[in-house]
Amino acid sequence: MRGFTAVLKRELTSYFTHPTAYAVIVIFLLMSTVFAFTYGNFLEARLAELSVSFFFYHPLLHMLLVPAVGMRLWSEEQRTNTIELLGTMPISPFAAILGKFAAACCVWLIALALSFPMVLTVDYLGDPDFYTITAGYLGSFLVAACFLALTMLISAFSRDQVVTLIGSIAACMVLVLIGYEPAAEVLYKGLDESVADSIMRLSVFTYFDEINKGLFRLSSLLYFLLMIGVCLWGTAIVIRSKRA
Repeated sequence: MRGFTAVLKRELTSYFTHPTAYAVIVIFLLMSTVFAFTYGNFLEARLAELSVSFFFYHPLLHMLLVPAVGMRLWSEEQRTNTIELLGTMPISPFAAILGKFAAACCVWLIALALSFPMVLTVDYLGDPDFYTITAGYLGSFLVAACFLALTMLISAFSRDQVVTLIGSIAACMVLVLIGYEPAAEVLYKGLDESVADSIMRLSVFTYFDEINKGLFRLSSLLYFLLMIGVCLWGTAIVIRSKRA
């Protein structure tokens, strides 16, 4: 796709010449490890697995940290008016969107890859199921990619990165928390069961939890692909309208 590689390289250079990406990666690695050894009872459980102790808390971390990576994607372009410059270049809007999205996804791929000491630790302590661990990493990345696409959509509406950050965190929190058991209990008490079921099916945690347990269902994959696709498509519509 015309211009995709150029935008990808530009965004990756921008990420790793500023401290934001490094800070987010370090905070993610630190907090995910702390959660695993405290709330996740990694050592006390004496189980050679990471689904409950490590990956279970990733959606909570992603809903706070992923928007910090994605908040600048289009907000910065609008603040500096470089979005108009992009309009004069031989780059299609969707190629620019995909390039920016891919660069942000690379940041999270690096963050997840750097958590390999947890895998080495669980392998040293026991005989883990690497299929389930791979599923946990896949589920975690899909949640991050979904939140990046959502943050990109919100950033297309605003030139203020703080507004984008707050709005994205709020949206991600809703998509995560409605899938957790305490929220589910409230929903089923206050709403009709069919309505509560429909709301629960909107939560990223519902589908992440299936993948994290090693249950690869087509519905889970389609959910994430649909969410990402809709957000990227919505971003393209907003950007085209602003470039017109």
